Amino acid sequence: MSKNKICILSTRSLAPSLIEEAEAAGICIDELSFIETEPVQSVEVQQEIENAYMQSATVVFTSMNAVEAVATEKEGQHPDWKIYCIGHATKQLVKKYFAEESIAGTADNATELAELIAFESDSDEVIFFCGDRRREDLLEILRRHDIEVDEIVVYQTILLPHKIKKEYHGILFFSPSAVESFFKHNKVNKRTILFAIGNSTADEIKKYSSNKVIIGDEPGKESLVRKLLEYFADV
Repeated sequence: MSKNKICILSTRSLAPSLIEEAEAAGICIDELSFIETEPVQSVEVQQEIENAYMQSATVVFTSMNAVEAVATEKEGQHPDWKIYCIGHATKQLVKKYFAEESIAGTADNATELAELIAFESDSDEVIFFCGDRRREDLLEILRRHDIEVDEIVVYQTILLPHKIKKEYHGILFFSPSAVESFFKHNKVNKRTILFAIGNSTADEIKKYSSNKVIIGDEPGKESLVRKLLEYFADV
């Protein structure tokens, strides 16, 4: 590692503008994806999505990947949905495909979103579009409030483990799956600072490391990079 430059690993690709901003602050960010996602392309799932489009329903999204997968089947339809979602980026994608007025509520994580739905929604059933590695938090809370969850798995997450030979001052993690993939073949120096996009990701990091974990102020890549820049500006 350079003595003068801070070296960071991002376990997911970032916008070039963020890389440039970090570079201007004397921080070099290497990008290497530890997971990839792909939509579930089966007749059964396609039919489930198409059936959902025909319903007046309360719909839940907790990831951008789920929004993208469902939107590919939209074909000009304007479903009568009340949509609950987490995170700024996911919300923006929902607005893009389903219009802002369809958004009934948002939260920073799945637990808060489930509690919001239980408190605000008058529906006793929701459609949850998700990935194959989703956490149980949202389902458990909704079912505890007697809200039935129609879970439709629309994308799958594939781990891409890599062995890292370089030491970094900090590592950016954007999902629990990426954390799991990273620690399959790697350990971290005790001085390395680990940055997590949210509480779920931070909890996963703590299963593998006792290093210092810093959580982003709000969901989103940009927010986490800003947190990193803020941290190393004070070091």
